[in-house]
Amino acid sequence: MTAPVRIVTLGSTGITTPQNGFGALPIQRISDEEAVALLRGAWEGGMTFFDTAHSYTDSEHKIGLAFGEWENPRRDQVFIATKTMSTTPEGFWADLEQSLREMRTGYVDIYQFHNPDQVFRPGDGTGMYECMLEAKKRGMIRHIGITAHKIDNAEEAVESGLYETLQYPFNYLSIPREEQLVRNTAAANMGFIGMKGLSGGLLTNARPIMAFDAQFDNLVPIWGIQRASELAEWLSFMDDCPTMDEEVTALIKADRAALQGDFCRSCGYCMPCPMDIQIFQCARMSQLLRRMPPEGWLTEHWQAEMAKIPTCIQCGQCASRCPYGLDTPTLLKLNYEDYQAVLAGTASVR
Repeated sequence: MTAPVRIVTLGSTGITTPQNGFGALPIQRISDEEAVALLRGAWEGGMTFFDTAHSYTDSEHKIGLAFGEWENPRRDQVFIATKTMSTTPEGFWADLEQSLREMRTGYVDIYQFHNPDQVFRPGDGTGMYECMLEAKKRGMIRHIGITAHKIDNAEEAVESGLYETLQYPFNYLSIPREEQLVRNTAAANMGFIGMKGLSGGLLTNARPIMAFDAQFDNLVPIWGIQRASELAEWLSFMDDCPTMDEEVTALIKADRAALQGDFCRSCGYCMPCPMDIQIFQCARMSQLLRRMPPEGWLTEHWQAEMAKIPTCIQCGQCASRCPYGLDTPTLLKLNYEDYQAVLAGTASVR
């Protein structure tokens, strides 16, 4: 079953946008020309919300190339959200000013603190929230947001009443507490920006992913897009949005049974590793082998990467950085053992 496109209002911001947003992290990996074509194609297909970050290398620059001097969308027809990871006022202003230059715009629609260790508040001694207020007063930003990977921080941000939007990982593998988080943002008149909709690549069927998200009225999911085929799939749902019918419900139930629990979300906050282990992929190799064509993960390259796992020095840095509280060294060990069994032919990838 399908339904017409939803128009989502992001809480007190008043920003209204069709149900699909564009996550601009992946456009770092493609050329300027490819990125401009994707971004403009997204807008022409109905997307109006674009999310990036100062830390996404040249992503902001490519957004500037696409929209800064294009004749099609007026500035008030495209909504741009970006982020700063800075923890000092000096860094805040430097990041914001560079973001505006790169994106060739006079203001940012939503400026977000990028996964801070604390929920910044007025008078907390950092001066960071005061920077947001001053930037808003100057017209450099329109709305104040925050992103989080830790649920405690996310809940604190909602309860604070200081933020107009929350960006947080969300998909149908999310736990009930996280579903309640979305409802709490709605009750607080906050917009919810859903990242990691595909759970780092573990979810591969777009229909149940879209149908699940469409249940939440204040949620705009941002899809990480770097290929025309990916864009086309999300745009196909603009006029033909999947609903939670029996088939979709069964697919979600099966995936939850197979995947919910302690698994790596591939957020990358555990990196870098002193032994150069690619933790954000190696710690979820078992799922990757079973969710995607396995040949791509059994190459000499990935065999060499997985062979680094036994060199782990148990320093604990990865576990201490993991926003999900995972025992990352143990996950690496289990995934290594599973991978070796697949290579030896003693375990199936299906």
